[in-house]
Amino acid sequence: MRLGLALLACTIAAPVAPAALAEEVFPSRLAGHAVLPAFTMIPPPADAPRDLWLSGRFTGAARNDAPMSVEGDTGPAYGSHKTGIALPFLGQPVQGMSGFAMNRAEDGSWFTLTDNGFGTKANSPDAMLFLHRMQPDFVAGTVERLETVFLRDPDRKVPFRIANETTESRYLTGADFDPESIQYLDGEIWIGDEFGPYILRVAMDGRVLSVHPTMLEGRALAGPDTPGVSVPAQPGRDFRVQRSGGYEGMALQPGTGLLWAMLEKPLLGDDGQPEGDFLRVMTFDTGKADWTGDSYRFKLSEGATAIGDFNFIDETRALVIERDNGEGDAARACPEGEADLSACYPLPARVKRVVLVDTASPDAEGYLRRIGHVDLLDIADPDGKALPDLSPEEGSFTFPFFTIEDVARVDDSHIMLANDNNLPFSGGRRIGAAADNEFILLSVPELLAAQ
Repeated sequence: MRLGLALLACTIAAPVAPAALAEEVFPSRLAGHAVLPAFTMIPPPADAPRDLWLSGRFTGAARNDAPMSVEGDTGPAYGSHKTGIALPFLGQPVQGMSGFAMNRAEDGSWFTLTDNGFGTKANSPDAMLFLHRMQPDFVAGTVERLETVFLRDPDRKVPFRIANETTESRYLTGADFDPESIQYLDGEIWIGDEFGPYILRVAMDGRVLSVHPTMLEGRALAGPDTPGVSVPAQPGRDFRVQRSGGYEGMALQPGTGLLWAMLEKPLLGDDGQPEGDFLRVMTFDTGKADWTGDSYRFKLSEGATAIGDFNFIDETRALVIERDNGEGDAARACPEGEADLSACYPLPARVKRVVLVDTASPDAEGYLRRIGHVDLLDIADPDGKALPDLSPEEGSFTFPFFTIEDVARVDDSHIMLANDNNLPFSGGRRIGAAADNEFILLSVPELLAAQ
């Protein structure tokens, strides 16, 4: 999720290798395209506090209680393009798809979730947290929301004060957690959070069953938004997890019950700088409800700054979304030195990939083997599957969104992806319009067969 209007754009990537990693690039073909419109709202539950009927009141410099009064924009780093949708919202926005569960529901629908709301802990106390069952229809080009489950803590399992602490219903908000990854196992939901970072075990009715802090090499990891971290704090000493650097991907390994939890960004060293051009991956045993003590590393390729999702496709191989902080079609990049950014992208998408990794053969330093990738900025569309007005005027189909945060295997030939649209702060597809929640079906048999 974008941190406010432009904060994440200022994130400095860790040093990377001088040359791109040598790995095979596999072709991809667009097999389906569906959209959940950006402006899709739902009402809170009947027992929710009344103030949650208005969301996004705290995204500006001052509280704003006037519905639909301030139009969103992409922020100065992205050209300050207006998005055509104004805050605060009446109701709760179904935006920001931030993870697909590997296992589907019995009816074949997909578990996914909305992230923390508006990008930061401070600006999201009126954004409710929820997960969904959704079913894209790639023939009709639509996405049906079959069910929404709101997260709550009636049994007081959360080990810190929540925003709705004194209410009877105790619904969770974006001031409590930033849910970014989801898995479904044996009738329960497991969620990876960015703020702690924590792993949450959740019942199918949305009740939190347990909350697990992250342990690495015998120490609890923390970030600047972890409860108990005092400000001022020294990066690298008081906390090692970067802001918006907790769990963005959390894969469930088939047959083992192990969650492979991957941080979005590199950890900080004692000097407060990124420890390297790699991301930490820790394994959590759902049966024992504890960390195994094993950890691995995912090496970022040149130009990549973060990952967006992580899901197994079999017992050992998994898909990882790798991305930069860019947004928008590079064909419409602003010329160097251009002062008028209203009709171009000053920071266009350059690195958007789905990487296939092998978890069974880490090297001596724990690095997962990168097998190959597909380029999400170079997708063939010979059958014209792209929806009208949502593809470049010429050239390959692209998925040029700032945050692409959902990937899963559909069958032996296809994978499905979706974006987090950061409503109302991201464009990416059309200048002057908020990004929709787009779902794409890709035919990638060569990638899925690669060893």
